[in-house]
Amino acid sequence: MIALSRWKIIAVVLAVIFGVLFSLPNALPQKTVDALPAFMPKARLNLGLDLQGGSYLMLEVDTDALRAERLTNLVEDVRTTLRDEKIQFSDLGVVGGEVTARIIDPAQLNPAQNALRTKVGAALAGAPGGRDVNVRTDNGLLRIAFVQEAINAEASKAVEQSIEIIRRRIDELGTREPSISRQGINRIVVQAPGESDPERLKSIIGQTAKLSFQMVDDSVTLEEAAAGRIPPGSELLPSEDGYSTILLVRKRALVTGEMLTDAQQQFDQQSGQPVVSFRFNSQGARRFGDATAQNVGKRFAIILDGKVISAPNINEPIPGGQGVISGSFTPESANDLAVLLRAGALPAPLKVEEQRTVGAELGADAIRSGQISAYIAFGSVLIFMLLAYGFLFGGISIIALVVNGFLLVAAMSMTQATLTLPGIAGLILTLAVAVDANVLIYERMRDEVRAGRSPVSAADAGFSRAIVTVFDANITHLGAAMIMFSLGAGPVKGFAWTLAIGVITSVFSAVLVTQVLLGVWFRVARPKALPIA
Repeated sequence: MIALSRWKIIAVVLAVIFGVLFSLPNALPQKTVDALPAFMPKARLNLGLDLQGGSYLMLEVDTDALRAERLTNLVEDVRTTLRDEKIQFSDLGVVGGEVTARIIDPAQLNPAQNALRTKVGAALAGAPGGRDVNVRTDNGLLRIAFVQEAINAEASKAVEQSIEIIRRRIDELGTREPSISRQGINRIVVQAPGESDPERLKSIIGQTAKLSFQMVDDSVTLEEAAAGRIPPGSELLPSEDGYSTILLVRKRALVTGEMLTDAQQQFDQQSGQPVVSFRFNSQGARRFGDATAQNVGKRFAIILDGKVISAPNINEPIPGGQGVISGSFTPESANDLAVLLRAGALPAPLKVEEQRTVGAELGADAIRSGQISAYIAFGSVLIFMLLAYGFLFGGISIIALVVNGFLLVAAMSMTQATLTLPGIAGLILTLAVAVDANVLIYERMRDEVRAGRSPVSAADAGFSRAIVTVFDANITHLGAAMIMFSLGAGPVKGFAWTLAIGVITSVFSAVLVTQVLLGVWFRVARPKALPIA
């Protein structure tokens, strides 16, 4: 194994070139990195929140509000279905987590139950009977409830959707490499390095941004609606359109924000005020065009998160699928609204459970402490190896350790893995234990020399017989790192990722790099005895 194979030499040379090239941007000023040729790597170590400073938020998805909203929508679906089937009913509403309705004619109870099962119960994999609602009768009363499997699937889906939408919203702010991860069943942890204004981050992340276009209900006056005379299928919402503080609107949405394809902050050509222009997809454009054509002369409300932000008159059909939202916007608030609409609405409200801000100065102190720790670790290993194995074998181990450091930094820069303070601890641990393989190999060589073998034979046996133990130990470390990475969160993941990369680079450098360097020495010096013997 001590022989100088061509593939080993090529592998070591390419690894050294790779390590130097991909580590180089971290040692150069940003201006110099930007001026490098296009073919040169320019990625640098991605510093985490604790090293760079920024904002930390722990958010909880309000699944109870999600369920309440689904029940409200279910009420409207039941109302529409029963009316289409010409079945008379009363007392329709939500009671105890389920929708109830009393059928006036007992003979229509079974037809009503069958109609609701057919039209309201949507197919859902894994739910009993293949449906996400359960329809049953109780003394002339219809009870419609979501099955538990459907509730759990909806909640899990809401968390996954929220993570993706939060990521899109933060990307719109230009925050570099945010860390967004799920924690537990319904919590999301957001780390935004470099974002020093957590309140702005909360306003962008936490707003649900559910946009809908609903018709204004003029069948009763606002005074009558405020006194409690609200027609079925309508609701009274707070208004910020500048004309009234409340507005009565139909619950059924004509078009929703899910059908938007674009939203941009612009300025009105006549008034010069900030507005938000929007564009629908083909389905939304068709529905918006049909709705405006059927309601010319009437008002429709643009509703954002349960508040009317504008209620213009429909003067003529709008077939193009484009429009403008006007209101009391500032340029910043109009731009924020456009960002929210482009990123999409959250499926459920988010509650801030924990908030922290890490200053850039604290991150710089952590980096300096990490650097000092790394220097101490490297110096301790250097002294030990030189004292234990001499300048030749100890020096070769140190060279392999330096190559390991370059490979580790290069791999993390190339993959853009986030380096955190626990990650620095993992890096230092990697450097400290990286020479374990060299110690095992060198001690095995000493044993073979004592057994009477020649230097070349002892060196070859040192590698061939110790390599099994080296791989066994490092595979165990790698498995532990993978378990921590898959089950851990935040700092634990940062430590595990650095440790996993370090295990791979350590085995390569401690075994292959050391073997090639010793092979060169054997070929040049042709020793009659091993210095470590």
